[in-house]
Amino acid sequence: MKRIGKLHVLTDTVLQSRFSHTELAKQAISGGADTIQFRQKNGSTKELIEIATEIKRICSEMGAAFIVNDRIDVAIASEADGIHLGQEDFPLPLARKLLGKNRIIGGSAGTPEEIEICLRGGVDYIGFGPVYATGSKDDAGPATGIDFLKRIAQTTAVPVIAIGGIDQTNAARVMSAGAHGIAVISCVCCRDNPANAARELNDIINASS
Repeated sequence: MKRIGKLHVLTDTVLQSRFSHTELAKQAISGGADTIQFRQKNGSTKELIEIATEIKRICSEMGAAFIVNDRIDVAIASEADGIHLGQEDFPLPLARKLLGKNRIIGGSAGTPEEIEICLRGGVDYIGFGPVYATGSKDDAGPATGIDFLKRIAQTTAVPVIAIGGIDQTNAARVMSAGAHGIAVISCVCCRDNPANAARELNDIINASS
């Protein structure tokens, strides 16, 4: 049975440069993250595969799931546990055909219509947002707000992972709205101690369960 994590940390080396993707993965997992998502827009395919393969090794050893954003070729080459795809990324039905039924596929959505597209494509979870305004993603749409998230969480047939502007100050509200979990970037990656930052979020999630 596929286990959809509750604390997804997207590693980032653009918003910060102190920690590498692999260092962030180690710290985030040690702080309680159960899912690591690797997202990098630049670099050669060879470089991305090398980084992803190392993160996959770390995740396997530390007991976390490893998901690649956007790049299905990198996900396949690194034997990732899954892929997360946006509305304009690789077609979901074809991703399922290539990855098989046992891999995790997540889809990004910010509207009910986009959720329906994801569900028809066979996703295992919805990455819904941005819930709050965010500067971590250039192409993020307008903030949906907590009330809309609550309606979506109540009516969506697969787990909803909330994303966008979520941090230690509002994660409890997000979880109380019915989200299965949260996905974060800057509030872990850009902190002086990413492990402690992840631990704070993990404590909030556990307290909301």
